[in-house]
Amino acid sequence: MIKRFVVVIITIVGSLSYGQQGTASPYSFYGIGSLKFRGTVENRGMGGIGSYIDSLHINLRNPASYAGKNLTSTPYDGESRPVKFSVAGSFSSLELNSTTESENANSSTFDYLAVSIPLGRFGAGFGLLPFTSVGYKLQDIDATQNNRVDFRYEGEGGLNKVFLSLGYLVSDGFTVGVDANYNFGNTQNSAIQFLYDTNGNLIQFASREDNRSDLSGLNFNFGAAYKRKITDKLEMSATATFSPESDLTSKNDRSVSTVIVNAFGDEFVQNTIDVNLANSGLEETDLTLPNRLSFGLGIGEPSKWFAGAEFVSQNTSVFDNPIFSTTNSSYEDATSFAIGGFYLPNYKSLSSYFKRVTYRAGARFENTGLVVNDESINEFGISFGLGLPVGPATGTFSEINLGFEFGQRGTKNSNLIQENFFNVNVSLSLSDRWFQKRKYN
Repeated sequence: MIKRFVVVIITIVGSLSYGQQGTASPYSFYGIGSLKFRGTVENRGMGGIGSYIDSLHINLRNPASYAGKNLTSTPYDGESRPVKFSVAGSFSSLELNSTTESENANSSTFDYLAVSIPLGRFGAGFGLLPFTSVGYKLQDIDATQNNRVDFRYEGEGGLNKVFLSLGYLVSDGFTVGVDANYNFGNTQNSAIQFLYDTNGNLIQFASREDNRSDLSGLNFNFGAAYKRKITDKLEMSATATFSPESDLTSKNDRSVSTVIVNAFGDEFVQNTIDVNLANSGLEETDLTLPNRLSFGLGIGEPSKWFAGAEFVSQNTSVFDNPIFSTTNSSYEDATSFAIGGFYLPNYKSLSSYFKRVTYRAGARFENTGLVVNDESINEFGISFGLGLPVGPATGTFSEINLGFEFGQRGTKNSNLIQENFFNVNVSLSLSDRWFQKRKYN
């Protein structure tokens, strides 16, 4: 079995291009892939914080956001909260650097589809978004043997999440909620070991191991939010979420093949043997999803400006993937801290479109919980965003949201890869009233 990954990612296969893959990060090699951000483009433009909640934007980070009282200002004349619909996608450009080489990679992905519906003191939401993503193509080079290729690794796939959310207005300014998430998808990876004779010549046949895991399972996320006026203009908000530990069921397949690889890297399978994983207890395994706890705090003037922060802690040290393990990686508890906010000059302005544009900015700092070659994999990002209103100023409140993020992940220490990334996120957020009181019969 090929479980060896001695020197991590010394060389990246050139000209990577993963159109429609959710990631091109080498670090998606580990576990069940790279964890995708659960939040809207609006959240990402503010550093990823979920501590801002209002009646006009979907907030995927806290289910308590679906509940709330009726609006007290335009554009809905205080009659009802709007039905909200949002869809988004993103593009990521990566510069991948080792101590000796540099390569570029791109990826694009669907981010989410979400709907929020007001139901009196309740509010409901549902949608679809990616949970994790796998996409890499790597080579393990032995620099002591004329840079010969010893291993080649490829992977793709990831998990998706269908969610149903319910929020409830407990009292004025205080809401609670719960997300029920069904996770499903698969991860596929292959590893080829190249063999050489005593003179260093490549032997014609190579050995390839293929693994596939089909994963599914439920998990829940509980949330609470509190907002209170502290002056005539200023409003304070506090948020919290908690996701308890849960399990995914993984149904696994493994095969070993003899292959011939030509000079162009094409693989030709000569014969294949299916491995009986039932004999080793690996045909069906459980993967533990760690618990997650977040706290957010912010202050602002409603419909004008907001500044907030959020702290997240995740017990990722319990994670284990028994079907595809490596000797040089482990997990520690993860933490992240984000700050951000927005400024909206005048959402009622009829004379200037740019006064109705929402301007967002933020920053985040994260320990991902992944440890490779005794190096913690950390990440930081600086983000900016715009909320561009569409439609008449006095009509329904809908936006095209743009988000831009610059950041870095990983390190070049211990033969690892440092990623410099630039993300572009685009969403369309629509709001309308479905349940409007008639003023005239």
